[in-house]
Amino acid sequence: MALRTLDTLGSLAGKRVIVRADLNVPLKDGVITDDGRVRATLPTLNTLINAGARVVVCSHLGRPDGAPDPKYSLEPVAQRLSELLGKPVAFARDTVGESAHEAVAALEDGDVAVIENLRFHSGETAKDDAERRAFAEQLATLGDVLVSDGFGVVHRKQASVYDLAQLLPSAAGTLIEKELEVLDRLTESPQRPYTVVLGGSKVSDKLGVIEHLLPRVDRLLIGGGMMFTFLAAEGNKVGSSLLEQDQIETVKGYIATAKERGVDLVLPVDAVVAASFAADAEHVVAPATALEDTPFGASGLGLDIGPQTAEQFASVVRGSTTVFWNGPMGVFEMPAFAAGTRAVAEALTEVDGLSVVGGGDSAAAVRQLGFADDRFGHISTGGGASLEFLEGKKLPGLEVLGWQQ
Repeated sequence: MALRTLDTLGSLAGKRVIVRADLNVPLKDGVITDDGRVRATLPTLNTLINAGARVVVCSHLGRPDGAPDPKYSLEPVAQRLSELLGKPVAFARDTVGESAHEAVAALEDGDVAVIENLRFHSGETAKDDAERRAFAEQLATLGDVLVSDGFGVVHRKQASVYDLAQLLPSAAGTLIEKELEVLDRLTESPQRPYTVVLGGSKVSDKLGVIEHLLPRVDRLLIGGGMMFTFLAAEGNKVGSSLLEQDQIETVKGYIATAKERGVDLVLPVDAVVAASFAADAEHVVAPATALEDTPFGASGLGLDIGPQTAEQFASVVRGSTTVFWNGPMGVFEMPAFAAGTRAVAEALTEVDGLSVVGGGDSAAAVRQLGFADDRFGHISTGGGASLEFLEGKKLPGLEVLGWQQ
């Protein structure tokens, strides 16, 4: 069975359409610092508005623990949505209560309302099927149809993602369609040479994706905190750098598999080593084989790939036709340790082919470093969901919409 898309729902004029979006944006003092996920919902919302639907947007934000918490309110998101859509957006101060029902009842054709954070209700993320289902039944009273468009949550079996899609006629929005089209190209028919760049802090977060992609890629570049486990697996001392001792044997296996398969596994040749984990920490560049031979000795910690590695990685990326990148190369939030991530991002904008930024911290990094979204082939809105898809896992929020991987 194929993925159900908007055109399978028939005429939506006058219908109450619940859109499960992913509006989990970063907030600082109630101000959105990156509205990428809000903008990503616009194509689906505009399609529904133009079709004369009465649009009810729902999402989670943060981890409020199943109870209302003002710092996780979706109100700033509703305001930003109104600005981006160029029309009023009503905001309900609860999720399935009186305010939500009033806001939905007041909608005319083409109007939009946002209900309060789904995770203010414990039923949204409940492990108990009956509790989750009961909350989904309450949500279902707000709409006639569900459009699931929060790609960042399709790997979660949650009330608004999974159970609600069984209770109402449901289909995927255009964002999920686009994400799947790109991810399918990465797994089924990548144009070669195909390079995957992995960073971020832990190898353990990427075990599945490394395993699943090793038979499919031509080059695998390893940076970020996870590089130190790879360097240690090759017999290098890494000082106080992030190291997953329990993954060393697994990593040795990956290095051997890459060799057997002819995959070019590229590890850093140098790193930026700092005296401490601080934005203003004293730091030096050291060869990857001599990370403890610095003024900081064994207490030094690597916080970025070095300039030689950055140049090498950028060259490999630029020479590729398909590139998937997930995870920063260093602690990009601190300017002194952002150069590696910047170099990879810059190279990605120069790929003659498909360049994909794999959501999560990578998407945050490119925006924080000042790169416009349209300089990349695709910026995924789902870090965890993208990785699980690339691991070959079944994603409940997609299966319930008819998708079979």
